[in-house]
Amino acid sequence: MFNKNIKLVITFLIVAYAVYQFVEGEIGNGIFLILLSAIFIFLYFRNEIILLAFLRMRKQDLVGTEKWLSKIKNPEAALVKKQQGYYNYLHGIIYSQKNLTQAEKYFKKALSLGLNMDYDVAMAKLSLAGISMQKRRKREATQYLKEAKKLDKNNMLTEQIKMMQQQMKKI
Repeated sequence: MFNKNIKLVITFLIVAYAVYQFVEGEIGNGIFLILLSAIFIFLYFRNEIILLAFLRMRKQDLVGTEKWLSKIKNPEAALVKKQQGYYNYLHGIIYSQKNLTQAEKYFKKALSLGLNMDYDVAMAKLSLAGISMQKRRKREATQYLKEAKKLDKNNMLTEQIKMMQQQMKKI
């Protein structure tokens, strides 16, 4: 909802007022204000709109996810680099149902910007492997599959990887 710079200014103002409360002897108010400022620091690193879009994605509501993502007008200015990665990652998932070329562009941009969790990187590479496979680029698809398999440490994507490898043999 707020720009990332506005969040930092609000945090600074809250912390300054908390220090004032400590000086005045209102320790409880100061502690509460420090905890309140922690919320804004958290939201600086985790954008609230992207968090709400992920909640929509968990419910398999692609239209709702796209609606939340459309509220971010200028992602380069409003989001930190990793948040831009997740913004593109979510767009890639949405467009993988509609337009594969557009989805491929979003997934590659998400990987170049960076994603925090290995599972998300593996999922993006697995999706890119599927897109490459559908476009008959077998060498690129096998490379993405190998990278996805390497990143899938919790074996959450093993079934999908095996299924794609079986489909690759048919090509």
